[in-house]
Amino acid sequence: MASHETTHHCLIDSPLGPLLAVERGGKLLLLAFAGDDPPEVEPGWVESEAPFAELRAQLGEYFEGRRREFDLPIEPEGTEFQMAVWSALRDIPYGATATYGQVAEAIGRPTAVRAVGGANNANRLSIVIPCHRVVGADGSLTGFGGGLEAKALLLELESGTVASGG
Repeated sequence: MASHETTHHCLIDSPLGPLLAVERGGKLLLLAFAGDDPPEVEPGWVESEAPFAELRAQLGEYFEGRRREFDLPIEPEGTEFQMAVWSALRDIPYGATATYGQVAEAIGRPTAVRAVGGANNANRLSIVIPCHRVVGADGSLTGFGGGLEAKALLLELESGTVASGG
């Protein structure tokens, strides 16, 4: 899908380390952890802070414990199945978790537990589409693009067990 609009990117500092943000046409395409194995910045992308002011503000509110959901124009790219999973992830309430099996049930595909895990892994909008809220059947923390320590910190933040402020 070719676009004539400029794609912008920037790094945003967070309590979990730098996040790579990418947008095109005012819609967020990517929010990813830029730690040990950062996503590639593609040729033709323009580095700019300006398009990310609202994202930066909402992330700040989220990390301060003052925002429970994001209100941003997003444009996730994926299969119909992935889109269904990502929609279900956005329905998991702040401070709550769901298992992969519960997400599979929620989208009407109760036997697609592993595929839900794959879709979770393919989520390119970390935190905004809250894949960190999905846990193993026994409640254990399972894979997360930002690492299990980051996942634990996000869940602690949402449960109110982490003191905010600095």
